[in-house]
Amino acid sequence: MTIPYLAKGFRYAGLHCGLRPDPQRRDLALIVSDVPAAAAGVFTQNRVRAAPVRVCQQRLPSDEVRGIVICSRIANACTGPRCLEDARTMTTVAAQAIGCRPEQMLVCSTGVIGRPLPMPQIESGIRTAATRLADTLAAFEEVAHAILTTDTCIKTATRQIDCDGVTVRLTGLAKGAAMIGPNLATMLAFVCSDAAVSAADLAEIARRAADQTFNCISVEGHTSTNDTLILLANGLAERAQGEGREARHSFSLAPGLRPLASSAKMRFAAAVTEVCGELARAIAADAEGGTHLITIEVEGLRDDREAYRVAKTVAESPLVKTAIHGADPNWGRIVSAAGYAGVEFEEEHLSL
Repeated sequence: MTIPYLAKGFRYAGLHCGLRPDPQRRDLALIVSDVPAAAAGVFTQNRVRAAPVRVCQQRLPSDEVRGIVICSRIANACTGPRCLEDARTMTTVAAQAIGCRPEQMLVCSTGVIGRPLPMPQIESGIRTAATRLADTLAAFEEVAHAILTTDTCIKTATRQIDCDGVTVRLTGLAKGAAMIGPNLATMLAFVCSDAAVSAADLAEIARRAADQTFNCISVEGHTSTNDTLILLANGLAERAQGEGREARHSFSLAPGLRPLASSAKMRFAAAVTEVCGELARAIAADAEGGTHLITIEVEGLRDDREAYRVAKTVAESPLVKTAIHGADPNWGRIVSAAGYAGVEFEEEHLSL
């Protein structure tokens, strides 16, 4: 999918550094903000967490992030103490290459668990990628390709909204096709925005967006070690349109910028959720071995938590999956799955 525009103040690069045998396939990427950006993340709930996840969790939320370095094909998980060492080295090399502090860089990996990273190739690739950073759609799509593993297509989404007279853009990209289960999925997702939002607000927005989107998709119910959603907001939309305005607020990320008012913040949060929803649906549609994409809607229960529990049980039922795959209208499997979800409801009120 080709998107029509990008959030202001972000540059991208994706290239082949040697992780993949095919030199035509990119396997390393950089996303860089021209100024320190607010950043927040949501991560895997698996007790086995890859080193990049642990590094990002230590550094987020933050109002001073400059970028993300990403490698694909190797997860950088379960290889002993060198996992963390390699993840931190990736951020150090990237920081040196773009001119910031190591703690201002984030790191993500995706791929095979238990295999060590070939650090010489990665370090060389990071330095080369830094020289190719560009704010073009072509560079953005290079990153979208570089983060893929078993995916058959890139996954991107974008929104443009008005926030108090300022045009704000959100640009998202993701990967994921297997190990897709609620509590994120085997996925990486990044949403870059030029809105002026604090890291604290981004953390809340990210969690709510993940709960309504990525945490609601399932293929085989397997939760990965590397699942990551990161939101970045650098405030450059207002800087571009508001030079000369009287400064009413300042964050460490961009002095002189106004924060979003409550109503604008709600619109921004809704746009983030829309972008994440589009990316999540694209992941589910590209599921490894998948032949059907279905949406489960549950109504009439006491709260969203109960509705989620019923939907999750139905989605993960092997018998429901076989019925859908075989185009067999055996709806009894669906109501039966709803019945053992552990949620109280009156059978007389059940309809499908």
